[in-house]
Amino acid sequence: MGYHHDMWPANSPDLNPVDYRIRGMMQERVYRVPIQDVDQLRQRLVETWDGLQQSVVDEAIDQWRKRLGACVHAQGAHFEHSL
Repeated sequence: MGYHHDMWPANSPDLNPVDYRIRGMMQERVYRVPIQDVDQLRQRLVETWDGLQQSVVDEAIDQWRKRLGACVHAQGAHFEHSL
């Protein structure tokens, strides 16, 4: 059985560890203090990313495995309620 483009949801942020876990955490930390310009935003993003602990990334990946299983169980339908 080959891969078919319709076997994977076209836009599935619930299956992307950066979208469902890390982005929110980054956003909260980056915008704690108002940003003056694009250069400051860039600097704060880099600093925040560098400051993320590996355990945060590891937890997001562990959650990703659970989310994949829930997605398969729900046959691609909504599954957030079952997590």
